[in-house]
Amino acid sequence: MKSFFQFLSEAQSQASMQASKLNLKSDGHGGWLDTRGNFVATTEKGKLVFVDKKKAKGQPEPAAKPAAAKPQAAEPAKPKAAPEEKPKEAPVAQEPATGEMSDTLTVAFGRFNPPTVGHEKLLKSAKKASTGGDLKIYPSRTQDPKKNPLDPDMKISFMKKMFPDYEENIINDDEMKSIFNVLVAAAEAGYTSVNIVVGSDRQAEFENLAQKYNGDLYNFDLIRVISAGVRDADAEGVEGMSASKMRKAVVEDDFESFRRGTPKTLDDGDTKALFDAVRQGMGAKKKKNEVTELWQIAPKCDLKGLREQYVSERIFRIGDIVENLNTGLVGEIIRRGTNHLICLTKENYMFKSWIRDVMEAVVNYPGPSGVPADQREVGTDAHRKYVQRMTGTFDIKNFINKYKVKK
Repeated sequence: MKSFFQFLSEAQSQASMQASKLNLKSDGHGGWLDTRGNFVATTEKGKLVFVDKKKAKGQPEPAAKPAAAKPQAAEPAKPKAAPEEKPKEAPVAQEPATGEMSDTLTVAFGRFNPPTVGHEKLLKSAKKASTGGDLKIYPSRTQDPKKNPLDPDMKISFMKKMFPDYEENIINDDEMKSIFNVLVAAAEAGYTSVNIVVGSDRQAEFENLAQKYNGDLYNFDLIRVISAGVRDADAEGVEGMSASKMRKAVVEDDFESFRRGTPKTLDDGDTKALFDAVRQGMGAKKKKNEVTELWQIAPKCDLKGLREQYVSERIFRIGDIVENLNTGLVGEIIRRGTNHLICLTKENYMFKSWIRDVMEAVVNYPGPSGVPADQREVGTDAHRKYVQRMTGTFDIKNFINKYKVKK
């Protein structure tokens, strides 16, 4: 029989392990602080229980935090009844007085490599779903010569040219590598609800994954996964446009097909620059035989070739580390299905992927700079990122500022 101290030790260990995965630090009194020093959770029955940040800020003592967490969840229902009687006056009175952000965040996470006219449809759906609230668009961070030829900085630069209406919403953040990073950051920022806008073919995947870890990795009152519309790889026009087709057009040196995949907001000159950037990122100029199989650069355009490689176990073997192209999650393959994989992240979170939606994980890919020489001037952020990319020293980012003596 376990002693009381054993039970206590196990409970504390469980909460500590969960907090460690979220980069939370203990305040020494059963509370947990995020990376910004904000109080975000308490330890209850051996597990982390997240609290409303907006109300947690008013708690003066750590001892009072656990007790305040429960009533806070029930109290917001009462004041919401008043605004319903005066729907026009409530928003006007609240926004100037508090200046607080919306309780709901709408997000779109994707590769955008390269960005296409199909992505414009996704962004329009995301803006509609946000209904005037907060909207953030997170391009993924992976770069490799086959499926992700553009580095994040260059990709985002082109996205802002292609989608000027969303320039302020497109976020360039090195830490947002997966949908989990995005959701954890949203929870830490104090959002209580989140909308995730994706293509119809990815809705079930995001729905299952986001709901599965709600209350564990993050804590939201409501998570909605919203379809941006039908995606059909065989269709013509916007519905059938994809980054895979764009990369295929680059390999085949088919600029006309590539041009049809970009929005009208991008002029011919910038479109040619994007075409050349993708070609350079894929190494097509250097060695044409580096990219010989269509399933490697555009798996959705050659599902038969991809499946032949999979069945013969030339790719995606047990123990291989892969990345999900939709969610950004990286994990080890622990099970191979007929046409899918079961993977486990290093934090022991499980996810399922179709073989068409994964790639071999990229580890410290240096890649081309993606930055013209005139933008790599010494002393600029572009030069710093270029040097860090070439030397693999991203971990020391902001080292000087972090330890700079404050006067």
